Amino acid sequence: MNPPRLELRRVTKIYRTNGQKLEALRDISLAFEAASVTALVGRSGCGKTTLLNLAGAMDFPTSGEVLIDGAVTSALDEDELTVLRRKRVGFVFQFFQLLPTLTALENVELPLLLAGSPDSVEIANERLRWVGLEDKARAFPYQLSGGQMQRVAIARALVHSPQILIADEPTGNLDSASSEQVLRLLEESAGKFGSTVVMATHSPEAAAIAQRRVRMRDGQITTVEES
Repeated sequence: MNPPRLELRRVTKIYRTNGQKLEALRDISLAFEAASVTALVGRSGCGKTTLLNLAGAMDFPTSGEVLIDGAVTSALDEDELTVLRRKRVGFVFQFFQLLPTLTALENVELPLLLAGSPDSVEIANERLRWVGLEDKARAFPYQLSGGQMQRVAIARALVHSPQILIADEPTGNLDSASSEQVLRLLEESAGKFGSTVVMATHSPEAAAIAQRRVRMRDGQITTVEES
C-alpha cells in the first residue's frame, strides 16, 4: 500500500525561550490523504499553526516524525527541503503575504521562476483565470480588495500544483462574500489538483467545507469528526 500523502507520528514540539519550556504539541498522530480537506479548529494558542509549520516542513518536531510520501522531513538536507517547499507544498496565509512591488501575475509566477520553470507566464495566467482574476493580472496588491488578494495568494500557492496546501486562517481578514469565494477555491483545489489541504481556522463556515475536523486544545487532539 502507498503511504499517506502526509503523516504525523507521535509528534511533540517544545519551544524553549528565556529558560522556559513551552510544549506546543504533545504526542500528535494524524494521517492525511490526497485530494482531501482537513480543518484544524480550536482556540488561539492550541497548537494549530505549529502543526501547520511541521506539516509544511517549515519546522521540525522535537520528537516524533513528520512524513511526506513516506519521507521523514527532518532527515532531508537543505537542498532537498528547498525542492520540497518550492515544488510540493503551497502556503496560504491570513495576511496574504503578496509582494507589494510585483503585479498579481508576477506574484503568482514567482514560485515558478524560483523553480526554473520554462512556462511560468502561461501557467501563472492559467491559475489567475482559475481564481477569476485574469483581468487583474497587471494590478498591484494595493489596487486589489482583500478577497482578491487572497485569491491571488491561492493562485500563487497552487501555481506548481503542490501535493500539500497549507492554509492558516485563510478567511480571517475577509468579509462573508469573499470568504465564500476563497473557501470554494480551497475546496476545489483538492478536487482539481488533488491537493491535500490542511487548514487552521476559527470559522465554522470554513471548517464546514472539510471532510474532517480535528479539534485541538493545549497542544493535543481532543476529537476528530468525519463528514
